[in-house]
Amino acid sequence: MIRPVNIHGSCVALGGRGVLILGPSGAGKSSLALDLMAMGAGLVSDDRTLLWQGGDGILADAPDRLRGRIEARGVGILAADPLGPVAVALVVDLGTPEDSRLPPAREYLLLDRPLPLVLGPYSFHLAPRLRQLIAKGRVH
Repeated sequence: MIRPVNIHGSCVALGGRGVLILGPSGAGKSSLALDLMAMGAGLVSDDRTLLWQGGDGILADAPDRLRGRIEARGVGILAADPLGPVAVALVVDLGTPEDSRLPPAREYLLLDRPLPLVLGPYSFHLAPRLRQLIAKGRVH
């Protein structure tokens, strides 16, 4: 059995495709996950995510003790229908600001596999942009 890597990050699934959200504590990982959940995404994991290579991609899931739970700052720990494992299709790094209005395609190397990357920071505009990116992709 492959031993998963446990990272500090959250993950949601949109249309069966995983969005891995990275960033330092307080960057808005859970807030972005909740925003995407309000748009129909399902919760895979919050705060800690298990990752491993599977098939042709990287799979993500929640540690058992965190499955179906998400922190809402100022409200508490909320219950959610758990999903997972899911193949990661996109990485969002809230800890690195995007300095370009129309950035080039970026990649994040995750377990030796390149994945599309979107840079932060968190804003209320980010969730709808990510939803559209996952649904229809970028025009090059």
